[in-house]
Amino acid sequence: MDLRIPDEHRQLQQLAHRFTEERIVPHAARWDREEAVDRDLVPALGRVGFLGLGVAEEHGGSGGDNLAYCLVLEELARGDSAVRGIVSVSLGLVAKTIAGHGTEEQRRRWLPGLCAGTAIGCFGLTEPGTGSDAASLATRAERVGDDWVLTGRKVFITNGTWADVALVFARTGGPGPKGITAFLVPTDSPGFQATEITGKLGMRGQATAELSLDGVKIPDDARLGAEGTGFRLAMAALDRGRMSVAAGCVGAARGALEAALKYAGEREQFGRPIAGFQLVQELLADMAVETEAARLLTWRCADLADRGEPFGTAASMAKLYASEAAVRAANNAIQVFGGYGYVDEYPVGKYLRDTRVTTLYEGTSQIQKLLIGRALTGVSAFA
Repeated sequence: MDLRIPDEHRQLQQLAHRFTEERIVPHAARWDREEAVDRDLVPALGRVGFLGLGVAEEHGGSGGDNLAYCLVLEELARGDSAVRGIVSVSLGLVAKTIAGHGTEEQRRRWLPGLCAGTAIGCFGLTEPGTGSDAASLATRAERVGDDWVLTGRKVFITNGTWADVALVFARTGGPGPKGITAFLVPTDSPGFQATEITGKLGMRGQATAELSLDGVKIPDDARLGAEGTGFRLAMAALDRGRMSVAAGCVGAARGALEAALKYAGEREQFGRPIAGFQLVQELLADMAVETEAARLLTWRCADLADRGEPFGTAASMAKLYASEAAVRAANNAIQVFGGYGYVDEYPVGKYLRDTRVTTLYEGTSQIQKLLIGRALTGVSAFA
């Protein structure tokens, strides 16, 4: 891309590219088949600073802004979207929420390990009966003296079986968003259980789990933020999460495009490389244009966030467009590969499987359209 970015960002991008080529690309197919990323990759991500981006150095982070974060996530997702997801959740949803809203004691307890990769976080919002309608979650937290007792279930939780701390959202008051509070729950707490979910279409190397909280007792100092503010914290985290998903989708789309370009230049039919066929060039051109457009939407979102301006609608736009564009790019890449794209000897089938879920989590494409529509019209289509 010709749009200039600062030299320090370019150097970080190059570091992420080298890391991806050396530590992720050679293993991505195996991780996908075995449904498990190598656990020792997490501290390696911490050592190069990728798990501390955007967190202050005084709390163990590596500093940096949102553009730096997006550049790194794009590179990681080009190698394996499952790795991007590990970083997005542990850093983007959990560590950054603790950094922004935790007490000094909570920051000291959790942030150094999360940023170093010696600890991992998961984000416990989605439940078996509540996905898009997160404000109706059923997990409860009851006050018992100076403690809270949590009971409920969470599902589709990235990092769930790996996590040392779960950022859990539970109902402490009446119905609706104002009755929800956030808690930092150590996963070794009695009554806390994580069960791995396998057999996923994509993101197979990522540890995805169902969480069960059966009378989990935690002290009041494990509450994150004021009572009743949990839903607001969750939505703010998801704005950041949508930016990170968009960045990852740019990386996956770029990976699919690069693979398709290489293959089209090597594969011959009718006596010449298929890259010279008009309809193949159309597929490649569509992929290139949409990848560039998705990147610019993502960078616009990062720029707004870095300037301290509202970026929620920009995050929805970036996530909506980038996720749908990544699915189209991966699908086009399979078409370029023909039958070879249908086997996992080549990466394009995995790109399609991995990107498909990005149109679903952290707000479906339909939810993003409703959020954008509400911002445009001032009228909410939600109940």
